[in-house]
Amino acid sequence: MTTSTRPLHRRGLMASAAGLLCLAAVAAPAATAQAQTQAQTPLRIGVLTDMSSLYADITGNGSVVAAQMAVEDFTAGRKMRPIEVLSADHLNKADIAASLAREWIDTKGVDVIVDLPNSAVALAVNNIARDKNKAMLVAGASTSDLTGKACSPNTIQWTYDTYALAVGTTRAVVGSGDKTWFALTADYAFGQAMENDVRNVLKELGGTMVGSVRTPLNTQDFASFLLQAQASPAKVVSLINAGGDTINSIKQATEFGLTESGKRLVAMVLYLHDVHSLGLKIAQGLQFTAAFYWDLNDQTRQWSKRFAERNGGKYPSQLQAGVYAEVLHYLKAVEAAGGQSADGKAIIAKMKEIPTDDPLFGKGSIRVDGRKLHDMYLFEVKTPAESNYPWDYYKVRQVIPSDQVWRPLKDGGCALVAQ
Repeated sequence: MTTSTRPLHRRGLMASAAGLLCLAAVAAPAATAQAQTQAQTPLRIGVLTDMSSLYADITGNGSVVAAQMAVEDFTAGRKMRPIEVLSADHLNKADIAASLAREWIDTKGVDVIVDLPNSAVALAVNNIARDKNKAMLVAGASTSDLTGKACSPNTIQWTYDTYALAVGTTRAVVGSGDKTWFALTADYAFGQAMENDVRNVLKELGGTMVGSVRTPLNTQDFASFLLQAQASPAKVVSLINAGGDTINSIKQATEFGLTESGKRLVAMVLYLHDVHSLGLKIAQGLQFTAAFYWDLNDQTRQWSKRFAERNGGKYPSQLQAGVYAEVLHYLKAVEAAGGQSADGKAIIAKMKEIPTDDPLFGKGSIRVDGRKLHDMYLFEVKTPAESNYPWDYYKVRQVIPSDQVWRPLKDGGCALVAQ
C-alpha cells in the first residue's frame, strides 16, 4: 500500500542548496523514514488453515483463493504497496498452529493471520497475535469465547459463532414442538462451547438436554454414540460437530435408521460441501443456521461463480466467504490508517471504527468485543426435485436479524466491554 511522503526539497524552497542538503541529512522526521520503509515492505497476509483434514473442503485452498481475490479486488485500479498472501496447514493442532504463527510473525513479517478453522487453534493463535501486536481475523473458528472470556483487542471474529448457530437452529426446532434433545458433541473447544450455548437456549425456551456424549475429532465410527442417542428418550439428536465429522455422522445415522425410529436429526453446523458430499437424497429437510449462501442474490452469485472458476468448480462455503470479506475490510482499514500495518491493535480498532460493506455479507459493523454483526439465515436443504442446477441446495426459511442472533455484549464476559 503506497504511503505518500513530501519530498524534502519542497519544505524549504527559499533555502540554499547547501542548507537543503544539511536539512536532508540531519532533520528528516523519523516518522517519514518509517513510512518510506513501510511503503517498500510488502504487507503480508497469512492464511492459517486446514489443507489436509476434515475442514479442507470448507476452508483450505479455497480460503487462500478467497484471500487472493480480496487482495485483487481491493488493489484493482489502485497504486498499492505490494501485498503477499502466504498459507500453511495447521493440521488441526494448536501447538503446530502456534509455532507457525510465531515463525510467520518473527521471521516472515506477517501482519495479519486469517481463517483459522478449529477453535482450539484459534484460541492458541489469539494469544500470540495479542502478545506480538499483530491482527487476527477469524473466519473458520466458531467458539463464542473469542468474543467472550478470550476476547482480544487484536482479534475479530467474522462469520459466525456457537451462540448464533445455537440460537437460530434451536429456536426453530423447539418452536416446532421438539423440546427434548440428545447431543453428539465434538470433544474439543468448539463442541464444548456449542453444547453449552445450546443448553442455555434450550433452558430459556423450556427445553431439556436429556443426554450427551463426547466424540473424538475426525472419528470414522459413530456407531456407539448413535446407539446411545437412539436409546435415549430425546426427540432430537443434535450433531455438534463439523466438516467430515458431520458428513460421517449423518451418513451413519441414516444407515442406523435413526430418523425412521422417530428421532429428528439436527446439524448444528452444516456447510455447502457437506450437502454436496451427502447428496440431497440423504440431506434433504435438514434445517440449520448459516451466515452466507452463494445463491442469495446477484452479488453473491456473481462473486461465487468467479470463485468457483478458480477453485476447481467448487462453490464457496460460508467460511471462505468470510475470509474474502474480512481481508477486504482489513485492507480498507490499513488504507484508512495511512498504509501502516505494523500495529495490529491499531488496525483492528480502525476496522471497528469503519462500517463494514461487502458484496457477500452486505452492510454491518464490528462491536468492541470483536464480533462482526450481520444478519444470519435459517436454511433448509432442498429435496432432489426442488434443485434446478448444480449447487442449488438451500432454501431460506427465515432471515434472522442481527439484533436477535448475536450474544448481548453484557453476557459475553469480554474485558474490553468495560474499558
